[in-house]
Amino acid sequence: MRTLLLVLGDQLNADSSVFDGADPALDAVWMAEVAEESVHVWSSKPRTALFLSAMRHFRTALERVNWRVEYTALDSEANTGSLAGELRRACARLRPERLVVAEPGDHRVRDALITAAAEIGLPLEIRTDRHFLSTVDDFRAHAAGRQQLRMEYFYREMRRRHRVLVEPDGSPVGGSWNFDAENRGSFGKQGPGLVPPPRHFPPDDISRDVIALVAARFAAHPGELDAFDWPVTPGDARAALDDFIAHRLADFGRYQDAMWTSQPWLYHSRLAAAMNLKLLDPREVIAAAEQAYRDRRAPLAAVEGFIRQILGWREYVRGVYWLLMPAYASRNAMHAREPLPAFYWSGDTEMACLRDAIGQTLRYGYAHHIQRLMVTGLYALLLGVDPKAVHEWYLAVYVDAVEWVELPNTLGMSQYADGGVMASKPYVATGKYIQRMSDHCTGCRFDPAESLGGRACPFTTLYWDYLLRHEGPLRGNQRMAMQLKNLTRLSPERRAAVQAQAATIRSRGGAPPRTTG
Repeated sequence: MRTLLLVLGDQLNADSSVFDGADPALDAVWMAEVAEESVHVWSSKPRTALFLSAMRHFRTALERVNWRVEYTALDSEANTGSLAGELRRACARLRPERLVVAEPGDHRVRDALITAAAEIGLPLEIRTDRHFLSTVDDFRAHAAGRQQLRMEYFYREMRRRHRVLVEPDGSPVGGSWNFDAENRGSFGKQGPGLVPPPRHFPPDDISRDVIALVAARFAAHPGELDAFDWPVTPGDARAALDDFIAHRLADFGRYQDAMWTSQPWLYHSRLAAAMNLKLLDPREVIAAAEQAYRDRRAPLAAVEGFIRQILGWREYVRGVYWLLMPAYASRNAMHAREPLPAFYWSGDTEMACLRDAIGQTLRYGYAHHIQRLMVTGLYALLLGVDPKAVHEWYLAVYVDAVEWVELPNTLGMSQYADGGVMASKPYVATGKYIQRMSDHCTGCRFDPAESLGGRACPFTTLYWDYLLRHEGPLRGNQRMAMQLKNLTRLSPERRAAVQAQAATIRSRGGAPPRTTG
């Protein structure tokens, strides 16, 4: 055998650079399901099932076009349980002359493959992953000489370079690069009404086999499998894209930050997992959204907001990850040390917003970006949870979680543990933000306007405590000036009482006190 083409579980695109120059008559594809990928963090059942189902479907697609696929299933008796172990075993049997892989999306996996190849004694060629619209070297060039990295400037560069929503002279369509101000609507008291539901993808025979395997092999892991309904092939992913563009994109912008109890999907696309597994090319997604604007099927604010998440944030966080890893993963700028509350693994909490977001996460492996940033992420930030524990939870529970995208979003954007690389300020707020953007506070026993007493919203108590604990370091951040000015209005007695109530919450593992007052 000439070349062994290594295809990882999040590299399921037939146009991958790994296939460049390859010959099915001389080369073979190697894929392996390994327990290591579900236990290095306690991966949820929906996440593991999606990866395995998509991998098995991709194997079938490759075999249909005459590729020899050396595939190790998780339930194989000979499976070593580790990626490196399976690669060593395959090379001993197949004796290839060299190994080729597209850039892994995880620093740990990249290092493991490099080490294994060296131990085996075979050359390993790591090729650019052209799924992305920006290379790692592109981002390094963008970052060179800058005192601060800001996504907005990178995003504008990407818009110009790829001619997305720009005029012939390079200026932005509509006269502005950013329509965020128009994309912060809530549903009000009336609720979202009848939102067009996303297209369903009932499990086929391959997915049903995987679901049974995961249920048996990972019975102790979090999450549920009875609602598994994700695209697992490129055809499924394109159908999901078409459905989103036709039925929900037009209202996505206005309501992208809104939340509603027991409404997990709302106007969101559910496309992140398909893109992160490489079932769907981001260029196709961006083009479809832009065409919807050109055809007057969706307003500019909605289309720009959606494209910014893909051409802006998605590419930007990958650049940050590879620019700053591996040291980035250990950052803890706010010196947070608290353990992750146990209810993050069960959803068993009195706080309605957290109960809904976590329950939805465990059931579907999904929550939209505001649920992650301003509910689960916000509470962990205010509580002072160790950012590594928060990162590992996000990586474990969400079906779209691959480390290159999850880690900077969690560590930087959500937890401010990088000290301002991803976000120019910590995203902290009282329970009033959640009240404004959702119906979660209706009927909840906690009052978001109160910071003290038995009815005090823990978000609000911990918000003021967070500002008190970090007042000194945050004084130099101009974007925090108004919040810190409000802090000066608290009397010494109220400050002490807030800190005492926050300490009680921490002593209870993040659970609010049950006393009344």
